[in-house]
Amino acid sequence: MDQNRERLSLGRRWSEARPTKTLLFWACVGSAVLTMIIGFSWGGWVTGSTARATADVMTQDAVVKRLAPICVIQSGRDPAKTQKLTALKEESTWQRAEYVGKQGWATMPGEQEPDSRVAQACAALLMPTS
Repeated sequence: MDQNRERLSLGRRWSEARPTKTLLFWACVGSAVLTMIIGFSWGGWVTGSTARATADVMTQDAVVKRLAPICVIQSGRDPAKTQKLTALKEESTWQRAEYVGKQGWATMPGEQEPDSRVAQACAALLMPTS
C-alpha cells in the first residue's frame, strides 16, 4: 500500500486529501493573521488613531506654511526692519525663532501670543541661507 501511495502524483494526492474542520479552522486563522502582519508591515495599513495623528500633523504643517509668509510681510512693515533684520542675523540659529516672536511678527491678527512654529518658519524665510 505504501508503494502505491508513492506512485501517486502530487495532484492525485491533493485531490484525495480530506482536511478536517479543525485543520481548516486553523488554516483560516493563520491566513488572517498572516494577512494582517503583511498588511500592517508592508501594505501601508494604519489604525484609525495613527491616521488621525498623521492628519493632525499635516494640518498643523499646512497652517504654519500659510502663516509664515504673513509673518514675513509683517516684518516688512516694521519701521525698524533693517536694524531688526541685522540683529536677527547676529542671533544664533536656535534663538532666531524666539527673536521673531519677541518682535511681534509671528503674532497673527486677532491673536495675543506669537506662534512658535510660525516664528520658526518665518525666521527660516527671513534668513534662508543661514
